[in-house]
Amino acid sequence: MARRGKSSKRRPVRSRAGANSRSNALKNKTLRKGNHGRKTAEELLDPAVQAQLKLFDEAVRYFQQQKLHKAQQVYEKVLTGPSKELADRAGVHLRICQQRIARPPVANLRSADDHYHHGVAMMNLGHWDEAREHLEKAKKLAPKCDYIHYALAALDCLIGETDSAMAHLKAAIELRPENRYHARNDEDFASLQEDPRFTELLYPEREFSA
Repeated sequence: MARRGKSSKRRPVRSRAGANSRSNALKNKTLRKGNHGRKTAEELLDPAVQAQLKLFDEAVRYFQQQKLHKAQQVYEKVLTGPSKELADRAGVHLRICQQRIARPPVANLRSADDHYHHGVAMMNLGHWDEAREHLEKAKKLAPKCDYIHYALAALDCLIGETDSAMAHLKAAIELRPENRYHARNDEDFASLQEDPRFTELLYPEREFSA
């Protein structure tokens, strides 16, 4: 009983700390939820919890500014703090950050370059169907753009569409011969290294030397 009375005397200290910031007040309210009032009052006086609160504030600011990568890094630090309530809230926001980073919003994709850049981004994330959809749209808008054919060749190679990969790579090289040299050192075409058609396309000089 004496310990409970001591805890209640400390409540004004917690209130003054919460008054410094609206977001801190909201988080202090969250920490008081449930039937663990005595425990959370003591937690709020813990310097480690106060540091965790400051990190949470920082992460919220980044999140509101749409600086998702920075917010994600700080939320991850909040997870390691002593307060489970704050860690749980940080975990929810962290998952939102991760989802938004992995699937950036598609906005006003109009030009061939817009669709090309989005298609390449989706390809890098392993979203093959969406990547193809946007690269095909880019090709339709700019059928003679070499780097669009090159990206489609890389995508086809990554998913095992060898014939289509060769056709797109050939088109990319015909439109811009320098693509031949880029493809020689491109890891995306690693699976074609033993294909004689690939060798013939990328190393035509070997025919003459033979």
